[in-house]
Amino acid sequence: MALRSRLGEWSALRQLTGSDRLGRGAAAQSEHSRELEPRTVQADRVVDSICPYCAVGCAQKVFVKDGRVTQIEGNPASPVSRGRLCPKGSATLQLVTSPTRVRTVRYRRAHGREWEDLELDTAMDMIADRVIKTRKEFWEWESEGRRTRRTLGIASLGGATLDNEENYLMKKLYTAMGAIQIENQARI
Repeated sequence: MALRSRLGEWSALRQLTGSDRLGRGAAAQSEHSRELEPRTVQADRVVDSICPYCAVGCAQKVFVKDGRVTQIEGNPASPVSRGRLCPKGSATLQLVTSPTRVRTVRYRRAHGREWEDLELDTAMDMIADRVIKTRKEFWEWESEGRRTRRTLGIASLGGATLDNEENYLMKKLYTAMGAIQIENQARI
């Protein structure tokens, strides 16, 4: 009896002797796999989102339970990605839930060897001070007798995750500061 019971656990035998001849249903399941359920079943809510990695804008469904992200999958309703995600998009859950994720502003002083945490307001003030200083230091009212009103000390290279609207706003911001070297990586 023990041998027959163990043979019943073998999926090939269940496939040959049962009603699931193609092995796509019950014949392919073990007792353990029948008890499993997807992480998405227990979600309290599902939030629509967009993958953060590139400018394609693949839609994602973010499954949340007790205020914590439990799963991220492609959204089949998306006309852009039709529920598919690239390897980086598929790893978005790790980006969100990794214990090594940096959640503070990190700063390393000039010639420093260690990183330190900064308050967000302190970091924003430091950036603003440096922009103002650099703009003043490299400002050109004119060059070769022509009015330029520009700075060559500030440039911008936008990342591939920026969409058209964000690139438009970045261009306006840097142009208003007098920068002329403005580019982005959005090539898709």
